[in-house]
Amino acid sequence: MRIGLYPGTFDPVTLGHLDIIERAAALVDRLVIGVAINRDKGPLFSLDERVGMLEAECAGLTRRLGTEILVHPFENLLIHCAQDVQANVIVRGLRAVADFEYEFQMVGMNRSLNAQIETVFLMADARRQAIASKLVKEIARLDGDVSKFVTPLVEDKLLKKLGKR
Repeated sequence: MRIGLYPGTFDPVTLGHLDIIERAAALVDRLVIGVAINRDKGPLFSLDERVGMLEAECAGLTRRLGTEILVHPFENLLIHCAQDVQANVIVRGLRAVADFEYEFQMVGMNRSLNAQIETVFLMADARRQAIASKLVKEIARLDGDVSKFVTPLVEDKLLKKLGKR
């Protein structure tokens, strides 16, 4: 069985994330969305909120694609999370060259920790390359329209969280 792990903080999940999830799900039998607990980043949404948004957004994909998609919170090393969920591939999305430099270092470190787990990079769809959760939150905070970057469910939760609804 091919098991993929797509990790991130997903604070909040964007259309860019969902694009990578959908495309990654076509490559594996089971896709685990690893929701990182990163206290250093100070997420806007709680872990439970981020997990809930991802589960809601991925439910339709599971039905449509037939690939099992699970959401799994983690706070350990990425490679340990991959081992915990028995992933044989880590899926990473790339938006720009700057992403690649960081990801290249991570692949080297992960391979030295466990050479059996491959990393696969998926380029963001050209329409989604500029989307970053950090920027989506900033646009929403400053009363901008985020509907082009997130689903209606996520937009509603984001605006409520920021006291805009």
